[in-house]
Amino acid sequence: MSVVGQEALIPHARSRLPLICASVLGAITLALSWYLDSDQFTERAGKIALCMIFERFLVSVCLFVEEWLFHSKQRYNGRMGLIFHACFRKHIVLGMVVIFLVLMLSKVSFSMEQWSREVLTCAVYLLLSTLGVLLSNLPVNEHMMHYIHFSFLLSAADLQEKVKEYSYSMERLNSSRLHILLPLNARVPKTPEEEDQNVVFLNNLPELSLNRAGVHKRSYKNSVYRIEHNNETWTCVLEYATPLLTLYQMSQDSSAGFGEPERKQQVLLFYRTLSQILENSLECRNRYRLILLDDEHVEDSHYLSKVLAHHLRQQDGEIDMFPVQEQETDSPAVFEVQEDMFSQPSLMISLPLSLHSGPMETTDNFNLTNNRRIR
Repeated sequence: MSVVGQEALIPHARSRLPLICASVLGAITLALSWYLDSDQFTERAGKIALCMIFERFLVSVCLFVEEWLFHSKQRYNGRMGLIFHACFRKHIVLGMVVIFLVLMLSKVSFSMEQWSREVLTCAVYLLLSTLGVLLSNLPVNEHMMHYIHFSFLLSAADLQEKVKEYSYSMERLNSSRLHILLPLNARVPKTPEEEDQNVVFLNNLPELSLNRAGVHKRSYKNSVYRIEHNNETWTCVLEYATPLLTLYQMSQDSSAGFGEPERKQQVLLFYRTLSQILENSLECRNRYRLILLDDEHVEDSHYLSKVLAHHLRQQDGEIDMFPVQEQETDSPAVFEVQEDMFSQPSLMISLPLSLHSGPMETTDNFNLTNNRRIR
């Protein structure tokens, strides 16, 4: 049974009424100003319009400096034309040029008092817009992006239990973390084998069944892959970030107005937000590995295995949270102590242990020193 009057509960899209009201009120105000002083109406209106547009031009200059100094490589690949196009709106530059030419052709002169008034107006308007005092467009609810991220991490909290169960029953993984792949071009293949034949599917982790949204025992699973590179082999839990597939499909729709530069920027924002959510979650911290895949290596058929091997090699020096338990024997205590000293330790007091919630050191120098201590 549907809710009575449910159409009244659904919010409709905003109409053009605010724009129409602003246009009507603006026209009435201009007519009133022309009626009060028609002789200097054109000159004053031109000066005020030039002042306000010039203020917007100064804001664009500030944005240009920010993008050029700190984001030119990441967002625009160092292309100055893209930076200029993103910071300077065409109507602002064109409007300022047109108004300036009109004032010049009208032979309007500015006295020192008028220059002082115009500069003061620009400064006050610039400060008000910078401090957020002036009204702006209603922003989109930023919590919607967090909903998408949390839905993606539905089973992340139970990942370690599934890895532990898989290691005991099947084989021990080289890494207990979930490796999340995020291609910059947002092109998510059906399987990693399509991108690199050195990444091979092995098995699935034990399934997680939840009653969710009316679906009884909905199944959630993660897959284990074998990575081969330079005669070395690793096994780990691997998957692509599923929301990027939706992002890519949306960018292919012309009605969305969502091109390739905007798509790449959204992937970077997704990566940053997902990193913050995972780091702030006590259940997910140190249980994942976000891997950005560069879209400039499409010609390298083994680029994915190289990147995964690099990340897995960095994790070789980390202490496993869930070492495999071996069966106990009835050997004498003296020989047991000797065997423990020469066997590969899983957890020993003499080993340097890191805090569970702290960052893991994975540099090569640290691993080399750590291995020497164990030997």
